Amino acid sequence: MTTQDSQTFQWRYDELDDKNFQIHGRTLFFIIVLFSVILLITLLFLYAHWICQSSSSAVSDTTTLSQHVQPFSRPHGLDAAVIESLPITLHPRVSTGGESECCICLGVIEEGEKVKVLPSCCHGYHCECIDKWLTTHSSCPICRAGILVDSPV
Repeated sequence: MTTQDSQTFQWRYDELDDKNFQIHGRTLFFIIVLFSVILLITLLFLYAHWICQSSSSAVSDTTTLSQHVQPFSRPHGLDAAVIESLPITLHPRVSTGGESECCICLGVIEEGEKVKVLPSCCHGYHCECIDKWLTTHSSCPICRAGILVDSPV
């Protein structure tokens, strides 16, 4: 082979020279804006991560605290003996023609039906309804008056 048929590969260092590399005003502005946006998003992400970490540690602190402190207890209902001691009467006939209603079940209390009357406020309810209510509450469903029953002697 002759040297004319094969070409030798020669490096041209002047092509890789960055003397001709120039950033003009508009391109430089877009590069700065892009860098600023990326920096802002990164800072917002880190701030959100910090907020989530601090709120989860606050929740774990309160759960740890609540394990050592007794929570506020709800008032309990009445004893079964006290509920059984409430007077049971027959519902009287209403002279105005209107019908009474049990505010617990929203059912009509008819004439001659058994009704438990609370001694503190004289409100009457179906026996089954007020018994269920008084197992979890110790007050009247309408006026919230406390139930005071004389203990049998």
